[in-house]
Amino acid sequence: MNAALDKAFRNPEAGKDKAFIQALCYGVCRQYHRLDFILNQLLHKPLKDSDVKALALIGLFQLKYMRVKPHAAVSETVLAARQKPWAKSLINAVLRAYLRDADNLENKADKNKSAAVSHPDWLIEQIEQDWPQQAAECLLENNRQPPMAGRVNLAQTSRVHYLTALSLQNIGAASVSFCPSAIILDKPVAVELLPGFGQGLISVQDSGAQLAAVLLDVQPGHRVLDVCAAPGGKTAHILESQPNLEELVAVDIDESRMQRIKENLHRLKLHASLIVGDAAKPEEWWDGKPFERILLDAPCSASGVIRRHPDIKLLRRAEDIKPLQVLQKNILHAVWPLLAAGGVLLYATCSVFKRENEQQIQAFLATHDNAVEWPIDAKWGTARPCGRQILTGESAMDGFYYARLRKA
Repeated sequence: MNAALDKAFRNPEAGKDKAFIQALCYGVCRQYHRLDFILNQLLHKPLKDSDVKALALIGLFQLKYMRVKPHAAVSETVLAARQKPWAKSLINAVLRAYLRDADNLENKADKNKSAAVSHPDWLIEQIEQDWPQQAAECLLENNRQPPMAGRVNLAQTSRVHYLTALSLQNIGAASVSFCPSAIILDKPVAVELLPGFGQGLISVQDSGAQLAAVLLDVQPGHRVLDVCAAPGGKTAHILESQPNLEELVAVDIDESRMQRIKENLHRLKLHASLIVGDAAKPEEWWDGKPFERILLDAPCSASGVIRRHPDIKLLRRAEDIKPLQVLQKNILHAVWPLLAAGGVLLYATCSVFKRENEQQIQAFLATHDNAVEWPIDAKWGTARPCGRQILTGESAMDGFYYARLRKA
């Protein structure tokens, strides 16, 4: 969705209403399953035209969730269908029918499991299976707007000084007690308004993602491998936290995403050795020299970052998880030989599914005699049989999983 919006905002007309358009797109994705249920109650047969259906959902979202006057929401949505004249009367009828019968329609939605929490059935079932006590809160958090979190560049300034700089700009923010670089803003602002953004004093990054560099415990002279590194937030944080590395090698299979790493490092005036390559096939790019630290930010379902990327609920399917598990296993097995004896591999995902997290690490430890867990002692998340899990919304963080493995 981000790529689609970026493309749309190149149009100057769309750029004028950027905040409103973003709110509509993200909002409809967050509430899609509820809105879709209600729309189907209002139609005699399903809408086959995807553009018209999208407009109907946008209209319903405005009527229920936005402070747009009903007559304006209806008239503007109908106007947006002007290129398909046949659809104007349909959209007008649907939206006005909703206004007449909103309470009844909402009550029906509340009684439908998928519509009630606005998630696909398979995702509800997976979260309930893994986290029966926390599932309701996790599903609720997935539909909330996330806070804007920042990573202060401690190589250039202190968190106290940066919070002072924010205060002078009348931007409210607070520090995160368990992560030395993290701050959370009282409300989101454009990155251009953040003091020193262009000079690399601050980066936008969730507090949970910032824990990776802390857990990796890099030391001067270490050679570090960052696998599946794009878009480069963790890469940059590692370099900020330890400027005296021998080398940091960042690998990603996607050349276009590698460009994002280059852009981030350029803004922050940092350097890493960048390799476009398949993490599961290190024989194609590894120079044979071992690493003291490896960060494996494994490809995953992204079920822990749905609140930031609500289109995941529409795009991800239950059948996607097994291939991701296989890919994670293949990469983990492939990069383990690259780790020096006594070195540490940090396995990370932005998932809340046990199959991608603790069960993956348990299976790896069972088949590798030279791997031992280095337990994480922390005040955040929940200790698991292996590693530590953060569920979406805990301490204002996205959902993440971390496990540290030391090579004997």
